[in-house]
Parts: sequence; structure tokens; C-alpha cells
Amino acid sequence: MKDGVLIGIDAGTSVIKSVAFSLDGQQLAVAALPNDYVNLPNGGVEQDMPRTWRDTAQTLRLLAEKIPQLSDRAVGLAVTGQGDGTWLMDKNGDAVCPAWLWLDSRAASIAEEFMVHPSYAAHYKRTGTGINACQQSTHLAWMKRHTPEILARTTSAHHCKDWLYYNLTGERVTDPSEAIYTFGRYSNREYQPDVLDAMGASDLKRLLPPMVDGSKVSAPLSAAAAKLTGLKQGLPVSLGYLDVICCGVGGGLYDPEGRAGCTIVGSTGMHMRMRKSSDVKLNSEMSGYTMCFPAPDTVAQMQSNMASTLNIDWLLDLAIGILKDEGVRRERKDLLKGLDDKILAEPPGRVLFHPYISQAGERGPFLEPAARATFTGLQQGMGFASMMRAVFEGLCFAARDCYEAMGGAPEEVRITGGAARSAALRSMLASALKAPVRTVSREEAGAAGAVMMAAVQQNIYPDMAAATAAWVDPALGPCTPPDHALVKMFDANYPLYRDMREKLRPIWRGLREARSHA
Repeated sequence: MKDGVLIGIDAGTSVIKSVAFSLDGQQLAVAALPNDYVNLPNGGVEQDMPRTWRDTAQTLRLLAEKIPQLSDRAVGLAVTGQGDGTWLMDKNGDAVCPAWLWLDSRAASIAEEFMVHPSYAAHYKRTGTGINACQQSTHLAWMKRHTPEILARTTSAHHCKDWLYYNLTGERVTDPSEAIYTFGRYSNREYQPDVLDAMGASDLKRLLPPMVDGSKVSAPLSAAAAKLTGLKQGLPVSLGYLDVICCGVGGGLYDPEGRAGCTIVGSTGMHMRMRKSSDVKLNSEMSGYTMCFPAPDTVAQMQSNMASTLNIDWLLDLAIGILKDEGVRRERKDLLKGLDDKILAEPPGRVLFHPYISQAGERGPFLEPAARATFTGLQQGMGFASMMRAVFEGLCFAARDCYEAMGGAPEEVRITGGAARSAALRSMLASALKAPVRTVSREEAGAAGAVMMAAVQQNIYPDMAAATAAWVDPALGPCTPPDHALVKMFDANYPLYRDMREKLRPIWRGLREARSHA
């Protein structure tokens, strides 16, 4: 169909989007709704599962208002979403309880216990992935200890995109990316959930669903989902890999020669390198992720900062709150106007910021649930722009820290995510990594990556290399080169950044202990 449309759903932490693309990769329209989740006093972060599905269906209906005859023109639908977390379903396919998100820190102590368990090294070697409080294994172990009545009603454990895929198709499955880095072996892409044995939760292996690869198989849109979304029953639906992999697919990570990396500057920060399964580089900290990539014998190695633009949002919201107290109403977008120029007018390297604002701590390139954000070097005369510059620089130091754990930055880094629009951040990142940075002129890289998988599954393209050549290569923007003066600053301050984050660990843990007794 010449005027055919491919639809991608990207259910993120902040926003749920449905995006329409032409068959040659042109973005046609976006429909989005804000996501909503609840922060609990005990470190829990939960999201209403039925509402998530209703909101997703609504974005598809809103998309139809923007694309003429969308139902007749749609040739495929793909879904991706936020990673980690735990979405439980009962025997009827209903939500057992609110979903636990990747931001949930209730299982932090279980993650810490497993880090010193005799089997942890074998788990890391098998999965290529460090344990963290946000993973489904630790969540399930916590539930077994504290809320066994919830698990007694549970038939299968999923993630956000799996839940949406079930509501679209009735298929109770998951994808290889999330299943393998949590419960499997990356070398053969098969389950080996020994981690649950070590956590005293062997019986919960029964909850792990089958894996399907959305670049190879699809399922038809169900009658119930067709009625709710306005799309045609039987439309092929592909389960994409989790959002970070799909962002890598749509953001230019796939490079057969391995010269490019991809950094996603979104709510969380992801720094990725593509490798053959036989060439995975593990690190002594036993941290990071190794995720299956939708190409034969290929994985994406990555280090992930728990919080990236969440640090920027925190400082913006702090300023908004102060203004509100004085009767002045502003939104984030208002404060972002002209922010690049204000940041660049500030002298570089005067303040160090460790960007660990998430209450879940940090996972890349070190594992520390107690880690928290820190400014060092503040003095009189510094203001909002000084602090924001430090936050931007801190995100770039964190990116360098992560790439160092994977053997160093690649020859070129493709950057995507909301903050990629900032010229100041691009220049700082290129200078911190000492590698040119390139944006991909595609706003919705995650949805695009999921749809590229569906396009391969539907034989619109023969493989991911062909899809990348058609969808990604033309969208690559000009290079932002390193700034030599900034390179010197980052080189001089990076050892201080590293030294501080290593020495702060006992202080973070002491503060956590103090908070627990407050």
C-alpha cells in the first residue's frame, strides 16, 4: 500500500505516545497523553495498569483524528515502553495490583544482599547485567517476603509494553531484551533464572512468560482492542524490545562496523555500544546491562544512569516552586527559553555535580542504591544558571564514567532524547567524551525503533540493516565537535568527579541510615 501507515506506541515514564510513520520512515503525526504514577513513603513508585491501557488506547484514537483514514491505511502496529519494573496479571488477564515502576526502590536491600552473594559473579557473567533494585527479580523476591498474598493471585509477571501487547492481542508474552538481561543468558537468548534460586524465590519461575521477537512474529489486533482503539481487527501487532533498545534502533546505534555509540538523554540516561555476543566487554564493578538487539548474534552493551533529565527537571521545578510562592506562575518550558545562552555564559568547571537525584540510587557504572545527588563547590555569587551549568556538566561526567566502563567512548556518539535539542549539552557531551556528537533528526526514536522492527517483520525491509539505511541514515544531523577548552576542563575535573563519587559511598549509606531512624 503506497500510502500505508505504520504505528508505534511508546509508553514512557512521563508520556504515553502513539506515532504514525510512512513506510519510508517519515514521521506523520504524534498523539500523546501525560503519564501518571504515585510515589509512596516506603520508596514505592506505582502506576495504575488499567489506566495505562485506557490512556494508550486513547492516544490511538487521538492519532486517528490527525491521520485521515488511519484504520484503513494502517499496515502494522508496534509497541514499546519503559523498562524494568513489574506488571502482574492474574489468570483472567487482569492486573493483580498497581505496577511497580523502574523508579521503585523498595527492593534495594535485596539487591545489596545479592551483590555479595556467592552466585552474583556467575549471574553477572551469564546475563552481562548488574543487579539493581528496579529489576523484576528483586521486586518478586521482595513481594515473596512481604506480600505473598499478591503473588498467590498472580499467573504471570510482565513489563509495561507486555501489558499493552496483551491488551492489544490477548498474547501473554515478553520480549528477549528484558527477559534475558534479568533472567537469562545473553549468549543463547534462553531463560536461566538462577537468580531467583539465590533470592529464595525459586517457585516464582512459574511467572515468567514465553519470549517473542517482534522483528520475526506478530499477532492480530483483537476484536476488543479494535473496538477500543478504532483500528481494524486483525491488524498485525509486533511486540518491540524495551524502550531503550528501540531508542537505540531509531537513534542510530545499529552500525555493522561498530564505530558508533548512542546516548539517550531522557528521564534516565542510557549509553550504548553494539557488540557481537562473543565480544561482550564485562567490567570489574559487575555493573551495566547487556541487552539482546533485534539482529542476529548482536547485543547492546550499556551503562545507565538512573536519572538524567530528571536532574534538570528537579532544578527547574525548584525554581518554579520559589516563583509560585511569590505569586508568579511559570512552567518548565518557560524556564528553558534562552537557558542554553545563560548556561554557556557561566564559567565552566567551577562546581561539580553528581547527578544521582533518583531515590532509587545509581546503577551505572556502579551499583549503589543509597547514592544521592551532590553539589560541590558552591559559593556566594553563584545563581540558578551556575547550578544548571553544573547539572549539565554532571550529566556529561556521568556519561564519560559510563563509557569508560565499556572500554571508552566510540568514534562517534549519536544522541537522542529530549535534552539532545540543547546545543550547550551537545557541546559539553562531545567535549567530555572527546568524540563528535550527532543528533538524529527524529523526535520519536523509541516509537520509530519499534516500528522498524515491525517493518522487518512485515517484510517491508529484509533486515535491520536495510531498515536503518532507509530510516536512520538520512536523519543523521551534522557533527558537534569537541571544544578544546572544554576538553581540558573535563580532563582535569574527571578524576575529581570519580574520586568524589567513590569516597561519598559511606556518606550516602550513613545518610540513608539516618533517614530510616528519622
